[in-house]
Amino acid sequence: MFRKTRLFTPGPTPLLPAAQFAMAAADVHHRTPEFRALYSKVLEQMKTFVGTRNDVLLLTCSGTGAMEASVSNLTSPDDEVLVLSAGKFGERWTAIAKAFHCNVTTVSKAYGQTFAMDEIKAQLKPTTRVVYMQATETSTGARHDVEGVAKLLRGTDTLLVVDAITGLGTTALDVDGWGIDVIIGGSQKALMIPPGLAYMAVSDRAWKRMESSRQPKYYFDLPKERKSAAKGEASYTPPVALIAGLGAALDHLAQQGAGDLAKGRDLLIQNAESCAAMTRAAARALGLELFAPNSPGAAVTAIKAPAGISSDDVVKSLKSRFGAIVANGQGDMKGQLFRIAHLGYFDYLDTIALIGALEHVMSTITPGKFQIGDALRAAQSVFSERTQKTAVAQPA
Repeated sequence: MFRKTRLFTPGPTPLLPAAQFAMAAADVHHRTPEFRALYSKVLEQMKTFVGTRNDVLLLTCSGTGAMEASVSNLTSPDDEVLVLSAGKFGERWTAIAKAFHCNVTTVSKAYGQTFAMDEIKAQLKPTTRVVYMQATETSTGARHDVEGVAKLLRGTDTLLVVDAITGLGTTALDVDGWGIDVIIGGSQKALMIPPGLAYMAVSDRAWKRMESSRQPKYYFDLPKERKSAAKGEASYTPPVALIAGLGAALDHLAQQGAGDLAKGRDLLIQNAESCAAMTRAAARALGLELFAPNSPGAAVTAIKAPAGISSDDVVKSLKSRFGAIVANGQGDMKGQLFRIAHLGYFDYLDTIALIGALEHVMSTITPGKFQIGDALRAAQSVFSERTQKTAVAQPA
């Protein structure tokens, strides 16, 4: 059978064709008026995409670089920080904060779970300088209550930093309304371009905190980057092609929203929510368990492998038979679960195709557990219901 390779991983994600064309044509020097105009436009558009009035910075790195920058620029050695950890990326916050000699308190939950506000409140102290958390934990598919955590911190001097690398573009986040001080995203996720750019929106409170930070920093010097950005430049050589691709992706979202970038972003989020809901329904119809059933996110759906089966078999079979690339579990979870992404350049047809392929794979791995078509019917039902609700909500 002829196969077409399709990415269903939570980063890198499928590339937007218009962004690919823009990147291929990006032969402009970064210290020219032409590039400054592009860079300034993209920075302004990014405020709309994130949904903030705060300054947005672009950094030439993966999202982890922006995570490090939010520790090195906001803390000093021996500062008390609180990390909310329920997966591989929560553990990354802990590792970064310890690398900069912070005193780290951790609220830990089992993989696939999320946090009760009482557990967090019990660990907060007047001396807690920063809370670090994920919006969505990509390793488990869980969504965390960012708004609830923000409410706990309201009226305190504690900053809230959110890794929303897979949350932005898949989850509704009221950055300014909730009081998120730093929110972090990555280019290879919902924005549909290759890895290599991180972005972060920074509040006035966070900029003020940076004045007293005593951590070492050079490349990730955010005040320096802010001064350069105000002139339409990066402090160091930026990835010109990626920035051109980012501009094309943001223009595409605006076109999806009939010229309104904020509306296009909201449509992107609705699309992820729909694809995720379809996939969850399909998994249940196949007799499979969700890894984060109580707080599932829309960026990625994590599904447990059937008892006695390794998720390796599911991942390898989807690739070899259908060219569908899904993600295995990370670290100790490898073999226990597989992850299907919904963020960025995915749509209804992609989701239906993947579910159809998954039916055939599971009918081989666990024969007799369901009838071919059960998962597709479940997904179609969810899509129909969500489409009807959207139509009612949008009067002609």
